[in-house]
Amino acid sequence: MIFVLGVGNFALNRAVFESGHPLLARLPHRSRVLGHRAALVTEFAVLFFALLLAEKGWPGFVWAYGAYTGFNTLAAWLILNRKV
Repeated sequence: MIFVLGVGNFALNRAVFESGHPLLARLPHRSRVLGHRAALVTEFAVLFFALLLAEKGWPGFVWAYGAYTGFNTLAAWLILNRKV
């Protein structure tokens, strides 16, 4: 379940960075590239540790990662629909 949610989080991340949102468009190109890479590395780290801890017998991390995905989805929706 965590892996499937992780794929969704990576897709949301990509959609936000490719959305052409005015806040992102105002950043210098180098900052956008570094920001995108940092976001991907952070997303991978969160996914990796959630998978690792859930596999080691901490099932609460499945729920925590589900909540994290919910917040990511809400934030992406707000950005993609220009509510922010």
